Amino acid sequence: MNQPTDPRVRGWAALAVVAYGAVVVALTMLKAFFVIGLLWRPESQRGRSVEWIPFAQFRDAQTWFGPVFDSLGNLGFFVPLGVLLYILLESRARAVLVVVVAGATISAAVEILQYVLALGHSDVTDLLFNTVGAMAGALIARGCGRRLYPVWIGLALTTAVVFAVLVVLGPRLGDPGAVVELGAGRPPPH
Repeated sequence: MNQPTDPRVRGWAALAVVAYGAVVVALTMLKAFFVIGLLWRPESQRGRSVEWIPFAQFRDAQTWFGPVFDSLGNLGFFVPLGVLLYILLESRARAVLVVVVAGATISAAVEILQYVLALGHSDVTDLLFNTVGAMAGALIARGCGRRLYPVWIGLALTTAVVFAVLVVLGPRLGDPGAVVELGAGRPPPH
């Protein structure tokens, strides 16, 4: 086991987890309640569907880009969470494994709540890529070492601040009526 991280760094990391966690919650479960420019229509985010077959989006897609973008987005979305959780948990035995389990648990909670609250599409592939993202984040944090902890924390806090500004400016960043939903007119995947 390592020596514990400086308590001030851990404090900032805890704040960053809360701030970045709020971004994760907003972008996975609350898009029905706000808009950022032309990215989505809030009313189209209210729904309930579930996909239990891993990688079905690749089988059912009309192009390769959408599923790849979605999968890499899910992976990348959880990398910062994995980095921050590793900073907080690095002194524990098997810290990377603990972060992977925490990432999977957080992702499963998001997917379940999306379904229960009818606020999105629950997909086992999202769970898999989110978990891999958390693992990648933990491995990055461990590999780069403590000297970069302030950088990761600063990036996560900056992301949260930029996101908050985008939410405040959201409707002024484009005409939500001009959003063209992909797959409009087709039933959601099963």
